[in-house]
Amino acid sequence: MIRVERTFVVRRPLPELVAYLEDFAHTEEWDPGTVRCARLDGGPVAPGARWHNTSRFRDRTTELEYRLTVREPARLVFVGENRTVTAVDDLRFVDEGTDTRLTYRASLAFKGLARLAAPFLRAEFERLADGVSARLPAAAEARSS
Repeated sequence: MIRVERTFVVRRPLPELVAYLEDFAHTEEWDPGTVRCARLDGGPVAPGARWHNTSRFRDRTTELEYRLTVREPARLVFVGENRTVTAVDDLRFVDEGTDTRLTYRASLAFKGLARLAAPFLRAEFERLADGVSARLPAAAEARSS
């Protein structure tokens, strides 16, 4: 399993930042690996909501179906799966007045033969996490909820 974590401050109040990030389709704006992400169901975003995510990694495209599993005032958890990996994005928020401290944790559990590649992929996932911490604050600050 690969786990990466970054903590950074976003100049948005906590409720606005959670409202922005709870729609996983916004990963197109802040996740450097995401090519496309579209909601698969309708209605308000709530646990059980699903998205189809297309990402590019190492010059290959991969598709995962993500679902929101936890939606709390200061935490969001998304779980994505396909036949080779289970990905978990765990976002935790701390109110700092007009700003929010966000801890972004991503973990990837590879399945089958793909598990053998995990040790060789850590550095690339660390770079992707660096990209998230660079892009997410600007994307969220530029957007109104």
